[in-house]
Amino acid sequence: MSFPDPIAVFRTEAAELLEQIEAGLLDLNVNLGDKDQVDAVFRGLHTLKGSGAMFGFDALAAFTHHCETAFDRVRKGEVPATQELVTAVLEAKDHMRALVDTPNGDHEATGEALLASLRAAVDGANNAGSSGPAKTAPGQNHFKIRFSLPQNAMANGTNPLPLLDELRELGECRIVADRSTIPSLDLLAPTDLYVSWEVELLTTQPRSAIDDVFIFVMDEMQLEVITVETSVAAKAPAKPGAPVTASQPAAAPLPVATAPVVVLHAATPAPIAATPVETKQNKASENVRVPAEKLDELMDRVGELVIAQSRLSQLAGGSGDLQLRAVSEDVERLSGELRDTMMVLRMVPVAHLFSRFRRLVHDLSHETGKTIELVTEGESTEVDKSVIERLADPLVHLVRNSCDHGLETPEERLAAGKSQAGHILLSARQQAGEVIITIKDDGRGINRDRVRAKAESSGLIPPNASLTDQELYQLIFQPGFSTAQTVTNLSGRGVGMDVVKRTIDALRGTINVASHPGEGSEISLAIPLTLAIIDGLLVRVGDGRYVIPLSAVEECLELSIEEDMRSRGRSFISLRDSLVPFLRLRDLFRTGTKPDPFQKVVVISTGSERVGLVVDQIIGDHQTVIKGMSKLHHDVATFSGATILGDGDVALILDVGHLVAEGQQQEAHLRAAG
Repeated sequence: MSFPDPIAVFRTEAAELLEQIEAGLLDLNVNLGDKDQVDAVFRGLHTLKGSGAMFGFDALAAFTHHCETAFDRVRKGEVPATQELVTAVLEAKDHMRALVDTPNGDHEATGEALLASLRAAVDGANNAGSSGPAKTAPGQNHFKIRFSLPQNAMANGTNPLPLLDELRELGECRIVADRSTIPSLDLLAPTDLYVSWEVELLTTQPRSAIDDVFIFVMDEMQLEVITVETSVAAKAPAKPGAPVTASQPAAAPLPVATAPVVVLHAATPAPIAATPVETKQNKASENVRVPAEKLDELMDRVGELVIAQSRLSQLAGGSGDLQLRAVSEDVERLSGELRDTMMVLRMVPVAHLFSRFRRLVHDLSHETGKTIELVTEGESTEVDKSVIERLADPLVHLVRNSCDHGLETPEERLAAGKSQAGHILLSARQQAGEVIITIKDDGRGINRDRVRAKAESSGLIPPNASLTDQELYQLIFQPGFSTAQTVTNLSGRGVGMDVVKRTIDALRGTINVASHPGEGSEISLAIPLTLAIIDGLLVRVGDGRYVIPLSAVEECLELSIEEDMRSRGRSFISLRDSLVPFLRLRDLFRTGTKPDPFQKVVVISTGSERVGLVVDQIIGDHQTVIKGMSKLHHDVATFSGATILGDGDVALILDVGHLVAEGQQQEAHLRAAG
C-alpha cells in the first residue's frame, strides 16, 4: 500500500489556503470595513504559517508571519484596512506561492522588497488611523481556561508548548499542568500526551483571541473557557508565587487573585470547540482527495466497459437465448449507471475557473488606470474537468482584451454619459449538451470599419466584400490580427485571440461575437459539457455509420421520395409553419450510393439555430465513448471524433455546430439568390 507524499499533500492544502486568502483580500478590497473578511484572511495566513512550519517550509512561515502580524493589527483595530495594504498582501501572496513551489529558490531579494512595501502600507494605514481621536483602552478580561489535547497529538505533530506561549502573548497568565492522568512507567507510551493544563489569563483581548490560539487543534481537543468577573477590590496587583510549568520563564511575575469576590459565568462554548472527536472523523470521511490522473484512468476503464457492453448487446440482439438477453440488459443498465456516476465525479463548477479572474481584473484595473468591476453569474454550472482546464487560457485573453480594448478610461466614460466604472460580466449556463460561457462588457464596442480596413489591408478579404457582422467579427480571431494602434504589455500583438480560436476549435466548440458601437461587446463560447462519454444517435448514411450527439437532436421525421424530389434545389423542409434547411449527408459525404426509399430527417440545433440532416436509416441510441481524431484528420471540420462500435467498426461523430453553421450558410445563400 502506498501512502501519499506529505509534502505533496501540504502543497495541495497550501494552494487552497492561498486561494481562500486571495478571495478574502479581494472581497475586503470592495468593503474595507468588513470585519468578517479581515478575520478570514488572518485565519488563512495563520493556518498557512503554522502548516508551513510543521512541514519544514521555514522561509514560508517566516515571510507569512509578517503578513499575519499586519492583519492581526487590523483585526485588533490598531490600524485600518486600506487598499494599499490589500494590494501589498496580494503581492505577498504571490511570493508565498513561489515559496511553496520552490522553497530552495533564491527569493530573498524579492521577499525583502515585498516586506518593505508591506511595512510602508501598514505605516501609511497607521498614520491615517491615528489622525482621528484617540481610542480609550478597553478594560482587562479575566479568563480561566482548561484544555487537553488528544492523546495522539504529539504523534501527529502538535506541540503544546507553542500554544502556551501564544496564550502568554495575550497577557499576564498563570499556567498549571495537570499530571494526574500520567500512567506508571511500564504503561507509559513515549509518543502519547497525558498532561492537561489550567490557565488563568488577564488580557485586553476578547474571547475570540483564545479560540485563535487553538485554531489548528480546535476540532479534536477539549476546551473550557470561563469568564471571571472581579470586584474593584480584586483588581489590585496579585502577588507572584503561583506554580508555573517548566517551559515558563521564572522571572515573569504572574498575578494570583487574593480572596477576590468573584461571580463565575460559564462562557458559551464556541460551536467549534464543542465538536467531539467523532464529528471531526465523520467530516473527514465525507470528502476524499483523489488525484486527477486516477479519475482519468477510471474514466478510460469505464469507456472500455461501455464498448464491451455495446458488443454484448449486439451479440444478444442476434441471439435467441432469453437468458443472454436478460444478462445483456442488466449489464447495459449497470454500465449506464456507472457511466453517469463517473461523469458526475468529473464535473466541476465553473466557480473554480471564474474565481481566478477576480485577481486578474484587480491587477488590470491598477495597470490600466481604469475602474473595472467584474460580475459573475452561473458559478454553479458544472463542466467536465478537462474542459475547465483548457478554458483557462482563452478566458484570460478575452478578459484582458475587454479590459484593455473594450472599456474606456474613466474620463471617456463620463464624457459618453456612462458611469465611471466599467463593467465586465462573466457568465455560464447550460444549454442542451453544451455550456455557454459569455464575456460581456459595457465599453466602446468593436469598431466595424477598423476591422474591415485591417482585414482588407492584410489580404484576408477582398475590397468591398459582402460580409455579415458575424463573418466580419470572426476575422479578429485570425493569427496576427489586431486593430490596436499601439502595442502594450497587455495586448496589441494579435496573438491572444488566435489562441482563443484554436483552443475552442480543439474543444469542438463555437464562438459567437456581438457588438454595438458605444454600448459594448459580447463574446459567447459554446463548449461541449464533456469530452469523454455521450449519448448518441446511431444513423446510417450509405454504407457508413455515424453518431449524432443525442443532446442536440430535437426530432426525427420521415422524408418521402415525393418530398425529396420536390425539395431538390431548395433543401428546405416545412416544419410547423417554419422552413428548416437540411443537408443531405449522402451528398456531403459523397457515398456514391442510391438513397433508401424511406429516408429520415434528423433535426438538430445549437441555440436558436436548427438544421435537418438527411440519413438513410436511424439505427438507435448508442452510448458513445469519444476517441480523438488523428493528426492526419484534425482539420476535417465535419467530424468531432470517433467511437468504436460493438462489432469493432469505427463510427465517426458528427460535429453538430459545424453542420448547423453550414446549413444556415446554405439557407442564407439560397435566400440571397431567390
